[in-house]
Amino acid sequence: MLQAAVQTDEMRQRFTEVRSLSVDLAEDLSDGDATAQSMPDASPAKWHLAHTTWFFESFVLSEFVSRYCPFNTRFPTLFNSYYEAKGTRIARGARGIITRPSLEDILQYRIYVDAAFSRTLDCLQPSVRKLVELGCHHEEQHQELLLTDLLHLFSQNPLEPTFRPSTDRPAYAIQAPLRWVEGLQGAVQMGYDGSGFSFDCEGPRHRVWLSPHALSDRLVTNAEWLEFMEDGGYRRPELWLSDGWAWLRDNAIQAPLYWRVGDSCDWNQFGLDGLRPLELSSPVCHVSYYEADAFARWAGARLPTEAEWESAAGEPDSDEGLLLGASRAMRPRPAQGRERIRQLFGDVWQWTGSAFLPYPGFRTPPGAIGEYNGKFMSGQFVLRGGSCVTPRGHTRASYRNFFYPHQRWQFTGLRLAKDI
Repeated sequence: MLQAAVQTDEMRQRFTEVRSLSVDLAEDLSDGDATAQSMPDASPAKWHLAHTTWFFESFVLSEFVSRYCPFNTRFPTLFNSYYEAKGTRIARGARGIITRPSLEDILQYRIYVDAAFSRTLDCLQPSVRKLVELGCHHEEQHQELLLTDLLHLFSQNPLEPTFRPSTDRPAYAIQAPLRWVEGLQGAVQMGYDGSGFSFDCEGPRHRVWLSPHALSDRLVTNAEWLEFMEDGGYRRPELWLSDGWAWLRDNAIQAPLYWRVGDSCDWNQFGLDGLRPLELSSPVCHVSYYEADAFARWAGARLPTEAEWESAAGEPDSDEGLLLGASRAMRPRPAQGRERIRQLFGDVWQWTGSAFLPYPGFRTPPGAIGEYNGKFMSGQFVLRGGSCVTPRGHTRASYRNFFYPHQRWQFTGLRLAKDI
């Protein structure tokens, strides 16, 4: 009984902390800020706040709590994301037309669901508590997306608004030359090892074979990306995949997203803390898979496979890259410390050369929750490591993020690899 009470208290604390952080992130937003949608890939801030609430209401309260009365029976149509088994929904690109309910209404919705959850937590069965744990990690994913989408929204505004000022600006530093660290080779295990939480796509754990290879000891920096640009990186088709070259030409791509030329012809970068001079020693950020692949080819290297990356990654070190909650910077920082391989976690998500596909033996869970990851295993590439807007504690060695190769509004960068 005592152990059960402790577990309940821990879950209650975890739920409260996650839910509170989402509200804190939206604290300074106006209703207009929270309603606008800057592109179909992004979602309004208040949609993220409501969708994560709908997730708990739909998958936990409505399914397993008798006599639960939904806050509003029409909300599922507005705030269901992609779960076909949960009924109809508005198109993703139309989320910006949801002028009603207001941000204040959404916050009241959150209070209502949180109160109902608190009243019923003691009665939930262990299998249902696993859904609560999934819901907390799901909300952390949306906290990251909320910030990512707000940055894209604010970048469209000629006033160049600041989301929050930074209190942790990286000190100017000349980055040491990139070094190569030989990786493991032969048969290794990868995937979820059975300890702690994981998403379904992280397993089953399985054996892979690694050929001799090396990884760069740190992430690629803005200074190195400038060298790529100055050497005609965006004008040389021999560096690019065919689809990437077509994407570059169709969209007139000339630099990473949010880079802007200043009055003195130097580069600036727009971030959540506003427009600032480009920090040359910081990791390059907001580049697509196509760009990362072209840079790696220009550098005489390649992108690591996700197996190579995972084999080099232990559990996150609290002193490694910047993660959400470590400070108010929300902007990548230069590599620090003298570890053999640095910046494995935090700062920027790292593109790999691996397609997002199921591991051997993967099976989608039964029911609506089986739609979480499995149905997206087509046409996307895996990213590893987390970023400066990933909640602290949300990263792990087996975590598989995934995006389409042209997408770059996420905090994405790269590490190099090469064959030996």
